[in-house]
Amino acid sequence: MKLFVAGASGVLGRAFLPLALAAGHEVVGMTRSERGEEAIRSLGATPMVADALDPGVVTRALSAAQPDAIVDLLTDLASGDSASNARLRVEGTRNLVDAARACHVETTIAESISWIYPSGAEAADEDTPLDLDAVEPRRTTVHAVAALEDAVRELPHAVVLRFGLLYGPGTWYAADGRYGDAARAGSLPATETAASFIHVDDAARAALLALEWPSGTWNIVDDEPAAGIEWTPVFAASVGGPAPQSRESGDVGRPVSNARAKGRGLVLRHPSWRAGFLQ
Repeated sequence: MKLFVAGASGVLGRAFLPLALAAGHEVVGMTRSERGEEAIRSLGATPMVADALDPGVVTRALSAAQPDAIVDLLTDLASGDSASNARLRVEGTRNLVDAARACHVETTIAESISWIYPSGAEAADEDTPLDLDAVEPRRTTVHAVAALEDAVRELPHAVVLRFGLLYGPGTWYAADGRYGDAARAGSLPATETAASFIHVDDAARAALLALEWPSGTWNIVDDEPAAGIEWTPVFAASVGGPAPQSRESGDVGRPVSNARAKGRGLVLRHPSWRAGFLQ
């Protein structure tokens, strides 16, 4: 297939491109910067510089590429600004979907997130309603995810991947990432909030597999959701940080089930963060 990967120079894009190329796909990678263009080219894909927030530019880029499928990996994480990331999810994905319809591209694989379910003890599956009544700033994130997913489902073949918290090289949960720095500084607390992780390499493999999956929504998380009081000490030790301080967050979070994706053939090389943090 010929793939058009939006957000190709991001951490997940950089993990996905080599897998897609090795599988025999032709890949055009969209990025908004010259630095991203160089990264895409160095991985063996064809770069295309375009601003996802400009609908005309996106349509022209997709028209020039003429792909068989779009892989939407758009994120804006460099600043840590959740509102900016929400805008990209809403407007960037809207522009991609409109361009796909204009260019008669029927298949889209879209990156979503799994921490958008209401708090609770029971593991959420893909049929669990989203936490649309959340208070700000979480509300903006959840509603942006809902808008992203609704837009993608307008296409005939739409696969939504709700990834867990990405860890591994290049992520915020790497030794040199945002939370690695915080753990070494002793400013990453251990709370009761449940989290579900996924190694970036497993996430990339799931995106590749998803090209063969039917339309639908899939939680892409590892086998061991855990409260912060469990995972934070392991993570802190893995990056050379002190034992974290415990703190009440007031939010129990929600474990997330990966049963649907595993039933479709997803085999995790990093089934638990316990070993994954140490690699």
